[in-house]
This record gives sequence, structure tokens and C-alpha cells, in this order.
Amino acid sequence: MTKTLSTLALLIATTLTGCAAHHDAAPVPAAQKTAPAAAQTGIIKRELADGLYEMALNPKGDALYVASAEGFKDVQGGVIYKLDPATLKSRGRSHTDLKNFALAISPDGQTLYVTNSLDGGISAISTADGKVKKRLMFTERNKEGYPFGAREILLHDGLLYVGGVGEPGVIWVVNADTLTLKKTIKNAGQWVTGLLWSEQTGRLYAANGGGEILVINPRNNRIEKRWKPLGNKPALLLNMAEDKATGRLFVTDNSKAKTTLVLDINTGALIRSLPVGDSLAVKFNAARHELYITQRESGKLLSLDATTLAVKRSWDLPPHPNSLLLSADGQTLYVTVKQPFNKDHSTNGPDSVVRIALQ
Repeated sequence: MTKTLSTLALLIATTLTGCAAHHDAAPVPAAQKTAPAAAQTGIIKRELADGLYEMALNPKGDALYVASAEGFKDVQGGVIYKLDPATLKSRGRSHTDLKNFALAISPDGQTLYVTNSLDGGISAISTADGKVKKRLMFTERNKEGYPFGAREILLHDGLLYVGGVGEPGVIWVVNADTLTLKKTIKNAGQWVTGLLWSEQTGRLYAANGGGEILVINPRNNRIEKRWKPLGNKPALLLNMAEDKATGRLFVTDNSKAKTTLVLDINTGALIRSLPVGDSLAVKFNAARHELYITQRESGKLLSLDATTLAVKRSWDLPPHPNSLLLSADGQTLYVTVKQPFNKDHSTNGPDSVVRIALQ
């Protein structure tokens, strides 16, 4: 790269859905047996490229897009990979001048929205030709002079919500059609990490590195509530998922609390803290009534019964399973699996994409 990574930029670069610290692996309950991905039925694993992060499925279900920042040592720009969602074979790729991290896709499937985290911006990319149609660079800078990292991105009702990694962090509200900034929600706590739109409450939820969940009214873009489910205990809350039928909010932490929290989405009350160890990405599957959690340090993907929250099944996906994506019918799960970083920000091999048939 042409410039030195700042502390906040490195946090984003190494762990878009994780935490920079490394810990001893937490074991899966003994009753759950696992096997390498190659030996597990219903799994396709493909080594693809360096720097894989989030994924998006075309609404028609005929294309899987994977964001890649590529390498972080002497590599400029990134790539958006287009894969066959059934076989993971390549169907195209778009080389970009900036590095790519989080992804969202328009309802018509014609536009990909990607965060360019290290440069503090977002890009709108045409799925027809892979060209950047529009770009928005944010102006906030940290004390070192580096841009706030544009981390997570969420598309809802024509608006893009983008979490800004800063101290304090911000949430940018952007018109998805014009890629113009409509509002900056300030004082969002230390590092805005995860974003979730609740279908039950009609509110935006944001997680941050200070152990808070922010509840935001989308009509006026104001923070209505600040929950701290673990009180004064250290927590770096990351990713969220919702079970709208029961009003439960699932929140992961793989760094400090090393758990998955189950909260009442209306009150923020802590229902349970799951003893599953380091928890990274999380997805709720209403079709199968299951909850999926990646464990970055343990190298595992867990499937939990959504009623009892007991582990039903686990998959070995070493070294570091990262982001999750669920198909619209709830029958296919996609996972990015990352390689560890060396001290010089290089890796020992390409990251992978895994397709798991859940039937």
C-alpha cells in the first residue's frame, strides 16, 4: 500500500466482522462432532483471493458477489468477484482502484454498494459492467489525520446507513440513488461496528466498541436510547441479528466478553448470554428456525436451535471463518474464511468462500 495503516484502519482491514485481538480457541460442546470442510457433506469450498470480506446475492439468486480488499502489502486497489452461487465458479470480476469491504445490493440487483474502508468512502458499482458509477468520500478525520473507516453498510428504503469507525464514531445517512450525504448521526460511541434494521420496531440499531447498542429513530435520525447490556463490563459489540417473531436481538462479541448476547429488542433487557465462546458474524434463519454464529479464533461455524439456543451442529472451517450470508429461501449459507495476518500485513495464502447446503 502507498500509505501506512493507522490503528483504526488496521482494525477494519483485519476484521470487518471481527476483532483484531487473538485469543485461545473456545471449544465447541463435546457432543458436537466436526470434520474438515472437504469431508463434510453439502459443502463446497473454494480458495479465491486475498482480503475477502462481505458477500451479496443478486435478488434473482443467480449471482454471488464477494468484496475483496486484495493484499495489504504492496497491493493497490481491490476486486469485486462474481461467482455462480451454486458452484462458486467465477463468472466475472471487477477491478477497483480502492479496496472493498462491506457490501449491499439494490433491490433490482443493478447496483452494488461497497465500503472503501481505508479511504473513508463508499462506491456504487454497476453489476452490468462492473464500473464505479458514483462515489462519496466522507470528510471526518481522526487525530492521526486518517479518514474515519467506513465499516458496515445497510440499505433500507432508498437510504444507505454507513457506520464510521472513530472516537466517537458516526453513522452517515446517504441517498442511495444520488450517493449524496443527507445526515451525519454524531456521538455514536467508540467505533460503530454493526448495523441492523428491525422489521419489528422500525428502528435502526447500531453496535459499538464501547459495549453499547444504539436505538435510532429513522424519521429524525436521532439516537433515542443507549443500551449497555453488560453494564460496566468490557465489551466490544460487533454484529447483530433479529428474530422478529419473538422480539429477540442477538449481538456478538469475540474480543472482550467472548459471547453472544440475547436481548429484548424493545427494552434492551439481557435475556441470556450464550456460552459459545468467541462470536463473530451472526445470522438468524426464520425458515429453519436456526441461528448461525462464526467463531473466528475457534475456526468453527455453529448452528443453534433458535428456541432452546442449544448447539445443533458445527462445521470446522479453519483458520478464521468470518462473514455470513443467507440465501433468500433460508436453505443455503455462504461463509468467507480468512487467513491470519503476518506482522507485515501479508497472509500465507488466499482466503476462501464456502457454500453450505442446509437441507
